[in-house]
Amino acid sequence: MRDTRESRLLLVLLIAVAFALITVDIRGGEDSPVDGARQGAATVFGPIENGVSAAVDPVGNAVSAIRDSGDRHDRLAALQTENAALKARLGSDDRNASRLKQLNKMIKVAGEGQYGIKGAEVIAIGAAQGFSWTITIDVGANDGIQRDMTVLNGDGLVGRVTTVGPNTATVLLANDPDFTVGTRMEATDELGFASGQGDRPLRVELLNGKADVKKGDRLVTFGSQADKPFVPGVPVGVVSRVDPSGGDLTRTLYVTPYVSFTKLDIVGVVVEAPKKDPRDTVLPAKPKPTPTPTVTVTVTPSANAPVDGEIQQ
Repeated sequence: MRDTRESRLLLVLLIAVAFALITVDIRGGEDSPVDGARQGAATVFGPIENGVSAAVDPVGNAVSAIRDSGDRHDRLAALQTENAALKARLGSDDRNASRLKQLNKMIKVAGEGQYGIKGAEVIAIGAAQGFSWTITIDVGANDGIQRDMTVLNGDGLVGRVTTVGPNTATVLLANDPDFTVGTRMEATDELGFASGQGDRPLRVELLNGKADVKKGDRLVTFGSQADKPFVPGVPVGVVSRVDPSGGDLTRTLYVTPYVSFTKLDIVGVVVEAPKKDPRDTVLPAKPKPTPTPTVTVTVTPSANAPVDGEIQQ
């Protein structure tokens, strides 16, 4: 429609009529004269409105479902995150409990031997330093660590410090083929030298070829001059095999070390040696032998047994 004077006049007239009808409808209330027209319009346009509503509602429902699905996804993701955090915390708690156990055990060993130790954590293994059996610990010169210091844990001798950096140090493990430590047998005081053999038991050469040694005997470190590289009394291991004595000047033993070199985590560097040799006090208590049960059989004579002096037919 063109914007003419007549069209503008018609628009104004329609607006005036609309306002007049609204006023009459409001003032008429329930008896409004336009109520019949309204009902007629509802009759005509109602089915159309319902059809449009039926067509639109599934779309609205789908949108609501997608929105709710997003909320459910967010809740599920939050629960999954919380569950992962809980598992991580539980795992961390288990690890912390294990570390606390290791630390307490090491402190007990240090107390019994009167060793002044600096606690450390293993942060690397020997792959970065060649084919030697070595570990890297997270303490170094800034922590008072020096070369040729004894390293132990709650089980016994771990090794000795070979290289020191400002904040880290390298430890040569006792099972390395280049590792040698002086040993002393428990009780008998027989001296020898233990050498590493990788994942096999330590090889010990006793200075006394006629020494009386048997399986199950235990060894500790003999110690070094000025307590470097080894302090005395650190548990080394248990004799697992003894070579027959052939009249040689030395006698060969094979010793299972107390320390598991593939499970190292918390260790201690001995920064202060004991004032006196702790001898065998650091060794763990010997396991008590399990008593062998004895069975006593009592024979009860039966009623038909022959009386002394009689012959049973």
